[in-house]
Amino acid sequence: MKILTKLLVAVVASGLTVSTTVQAGTHEQGTQAAPEADWSELIASMDKMHTAMGAIKRSGDTDADFVRLMLPHHQAALDMAKTQLLYGKDPQMRRLAQEIITDQQSEIELMQRWLKQRGSAQVEVNPAAASDTGKQN
Repeated sequence: MKILTKLLVAVVASGLTVSTTVQAGTHEQGTQAAPEADWSELIASMDKMHTAMGAIKRSGDTDADFVRLMLPHHQAALDMAKTQLLYGKDPQMRRLAQEIITDQQSEIELMQRWLKQRGSAQVEVNPAAASDTGKQN
């Protein structure tokens, strides 16, 4: 539950609203009236990513724009993989989630360094989530 708590704190602090319902035709699976915690966390990760990506303004530098858009995309992958580690039971999928965490965190760090070296505006990736990468809660 640590990840959910951190996510909710980050969302509340940023002023974003996370919907607890899933609209038909988006990410709905089955006809469940109230999503389970694992599903809610996965959807919240994607919603946060879409909001962050939508807030990025085009700079005219294709390389920098690519990196700035990929940062929230990779952070969402980290968040979703952490959710898998919390709730997933299949050993192969848990192993995949751990690999995603390792690989995506490394790529986030590379992209942040690249932006910093070029003096490009950097997209803020959730530092709390990045700092506890690889930990199984």
